[in-house]
Amino acid sequence: MFWYYPDLERLENDIKTLEYNPKLVFYGSSTFTLWSELTAIFKEYNPLNLGFGGSTLAACTWFFDRVFKNIDQLDAIVIYAGDNDLGDGRHPEEVILNLENLLAKVRAKYGNIKFTCISIKPSLARQHLMHSIHYTNIKMKELMSKDDNFYYVHIYDVLLDGDGNPNIDYFEEDGLHLNESGYKVLLKELKTHPEIFPKKVRRKSLVK
Repeated sequence: MFWYYPDLERLENDIKTLEYNPKLVFYGSSTFTLWSELTAIFKEYNPLNLGFGGSTLAACTWFFDRVFKNIDQLDAIVIYAGDNDLGDGRHPEEVILNLENLLAKVRAKYGNIKFTCISIKPSLARQHLMHSIHYTNIKMKELMSKDDNFYYVHIYDVLLDGDGNPNIDYFEEDGLHLNESGYKVLLKELKTHPEIFPKKVRRKSLVK
């Protein structure tokens, strides 16, 4: 997994130079990495974007201890990952096992904080994996229902067109990544789940 190292070093530097104590972390793949307005949108929660491009749920679990080493306290984590695992040929059961391991790591370090898993999105580039994506989402939802502070946000259906296929209006030309309209849909879905967010912070708390 050495190909992740440049991105991991970038994240470590971002954490080191952060001018406030983060309360809400977005962790996962390029769905977060490419969301340039993410921290501005959620600024009231002292957010930190720890997405790293191309990451799998397996990588997120493997590198959790390294990435979060210098973050002592958190109130909430939101993760998006899993579709790259399926794209790499992993089975849904492997994805869920890695999610279970990640949840255990989060609980061991931060206790009973809020942890939200966003469902795997449908995409034009991965229509051949739709059955696996759908099955993985079902199992993700089942796993996240086992703890009062685990949450699941389902974005799969809202990104489909009237025929049940990935809506081209929400994706970049590569058929994989969300475009501006797609991010608006994602934001709308997240905002319908206020329970996943920590308490808002006062502006003066943004500075240590």
